Amino acid sequence: MSTVELSFSALPVHVRTARLIVTAVARRSGVAETLLDEVRLAVGEACSRAVEAHQRHCPDEPVRLELSGADRRFEVTVSDTVPGEDEAGGLPKAPDAEEFEYGLGGEGTAELGLAVIAGLADDVEIASTPKGVQIRMSWPAEAEATI
Repeated sequence: MSTVELSFSALPVHVRTARLIVTAVARRSGVAETLLDEVRLAVGEACSRAVEAHQRHCPDEPVRLELSGADRRFEVTVSDTVPGEDEAGGLPKAPDAEEFEYGLGGEGTAELGLAVIAGLADDVEIASTPKGVQIRMSWPAEAEATI
């Protein structure tokens, strides 16, 4: 499967559109119908978190998504451009996804969203860099992609 890239303005109204696009690509990538709701919800949470961060720190920058499939996996990466933690007291470091999967994460809306994502996606990686936070989620695909 080729990679599909999507970027959208950091507005809550665009999260629904992103969810619909990702669901359509997941279906074409061979993700089972029974998993599509989980894909839709996890991507919605990740996009909502990115939109909220952008609205507070860089409202003119777009939220970016990358959708790809290989080796019978469908992968979605949601990236924001809100810088990670720095020595001058910047934003907190992105937490480890495993902490949320087992209920060890902190409090707050952002942490709750990450816990939901960890529960919905088959595999989750959260990375914080000086360029922003990336949430990579993946699910099994039953068939080869038709994209």
